[in-house]
Amino acid sequence: MQRAKSPPAPPPASAREVLALNVIRLRGELGWSQEALAFEAGLHRTFIAHVERQVRNISLDNIERIAVALSVPIWQLLRPGSEGSERTA
Repeated sequence: MQRAKSPPAPPPASAREVLALNVIRLRGELGWSQEALAFEAGLHRTFIAHVERQVRNISLDNIERIAVALSVPIWQLLRPGSEGSERTA
């Protein structure tokens, strides 16, 4: 008798996907538009839209700018499954 095979595990999320989901979630928690986050981070609105759509290869400097604007540590933007924010400010 053979054991039933369990379905394959989903592939791990890419770094771009993790970043996008965390930015979207945290921005939503603040009630901010993409434009508001862009203003606070000193970036362009379309840049934030590209990050959220996972089409931009973002630099560490810009990840830091977004983290500072959202008042979270940088690692929180890159942590898979970061449910329940732990804001620093």
